[in-house]
Amino acid sequence: MSLDVPAALLERAESGAVTDAEFVDCVRVSLPYAWEIVSGVVADLGLSEAEMADHEIPPPSEAERGQLLRALASDAIRGGLERHFGVKLAFQNCHRVAAFRPSAVDGARYQAFVSPRGQLLNQSPELRDC
Repeated sequence: MSLDVPAALLERAESGAVTDAEFVDCVRVSLPYAWEIVSGVVADLGLSEAEMADHEIPPPSEAERGQLLRALASDAIRGGLERHFGVKLAFQNCHRVAAFRPSAVDGARYQAFVSPRGQLLNQSPELRDC
């Protein structure tokens, strides 16, 4: 799943830098499922005082799973989303997306989520082939 880069944006990228806003808009249009999940988790975080919010529902198809993998495995895309939304994103099991408040990154909950132990504890036979 690649980004669908408009010709004008590609031309600007070839001749120099593009803005975060332009890049994030390209991500939003190109990866709508990933955008929906990330923006939903961020909205959930905003509705509470919690350190984090997450989404654990597996995607409806491999195409949607591919969007999540593309968005969260790419340093540029993930970083753009984090800057845009003002959060730290974390990812497990090819579909569990979490948004943490930046102040929580040094905390126990974030560290547990991104630890090898946290990954192992969130495995299940159903997720083996995801």
